[in-house]
Amino acid sequence: MAPAISANEGLHTSCVHGGFFGGQADGAQAEALRVPRADGTLYALPGGGDEALTASLLSLSDVMGTGHHAALSARVGPGKRVAVIGDGAVGLCGVIAAKRLGAEQIVIMGRHADRIALAKLYGATDVVSERGEAAVARVRELTGGFGVHSVLECVGSAQSMQTSLDIVRPGGAIGRVGVPHYDAIPSAQPAFFANVTVSGGPAPVRAYIEELLRDVLEGRIEPGRVFDRIVGLDGVPDGYRAMDARQSIKVMVKP
Repeated sequence: MAPAISANEGLHTSCVHGGFFGGQADGAQAEALRVPRADGTLYALPGGGDEALTASLLSLSDVMGTGHHAALSARVGPGKRVAVIGDGAVGLCGVIAAKRLGAEQIVIMGRHADRIALAKLYGATDVVSERGEAAVARVRELTGGFGVHSVLECVGSAQSMQTSLDIVRPGGAIGRVGVPHYDAIPSAQPAFFANVTVSGGPAPVRAYIEELLRDVLEGRIEPGRVFDRIVGLDGVPDGYRAMDARQSIKVMVKP
């Protein structure tokens, strides 16, 4: 008899007993929440809490774990050339993840000055603000014409996926964590003949917390910088509007 699929495989987002907050389980923007399967969902932090670390610790439950998942799916490693498509909170955390995994070159593809500044602080070596064919040409130029080994696709649009396929070198990999707003992956035949790997999906962030937590507690990474606005529960709608208008990178809710 085949063994049952479980969190032991490290893919909590596909647990047969699991689900997503706001979908199969109640949403989490409230004063209190009943957490299903708490033993496999919650993570107890060691020792007393440090208020200065709150934002970075919170990021491990979402954007930092997602950026890390993108980097792992794109097979980022020492000496690799990496492109991160998207300068939102996930993309910025993807820069952290790529740097942490030893990437030699990290190209952030975005056009917002505040986000680009943070990406550089996190370890981005190059910035590409163009889009479409101009962006592809610029990334090719920065990589000696070969393209990057790894692409972290953190947007989810058809254009961002097409750009990913246009800038990855033969034998490279794309880690997509942006929820796709397209029905089919473009350029399937060229990607096939170039031996390009396309991987990724909903990040099983619970699987990564223990590994990433050490770096947060010891000050090696500070993903909490992506939170640039704090609101109470009554301010949640305004927080979403601010992110949608690109007035905030990521909003923290403090009931």
